[in-house]
Amino acid sequence: MQMKNALTIVAAVAAAMFAQATFAQAASAPVARAEVKAETKAAAKNKELIPAGEGVAKATPAAKPVKSTKTRAERKADTQAAAKNKELVPAGEGMPKAAPATGPAAARADVKTETKAAVKAKETIPAGEGPTAPKK
Repeated sequence: MQMKNALTIVAAVAAAMFAQATFAQAASAPVARAEVKAETKAAAKNKELIPAGEGVAKATPAAKPVKSTKTRAERKADTQAAAKNKELVPAGEGMPKAAPATGPAAARADVKTETKAAVKAKETIPAGEGPTAPKK
């Protein structure tokens, strides 16, 4: 047991020694603050800066907005009509309400009977073994 602990410690020390070289900065000289500011201004002028939250991909110019075919008054009238008919999605909901189910739903007793039969015939997936289960 002590040998195993000693080997673990030796491996950890070796990894720490070699990792130091991996995280070392490049040997280039440090850049002055004025140079960094000049580079940033040049990148902003050339529209090469990436807006906050946009990721690391190269920024592309924004597409021209699409011209609406309706006037503002028409859009307002449509919105008021939708509000009157209760067709608007509440703020933060994101999706319209689902349509009510059509046709009769299966009775609870029927569902239980079908499930018991599937378990007996071994047609169900055991808990923790489905396609989204964590790999061991």
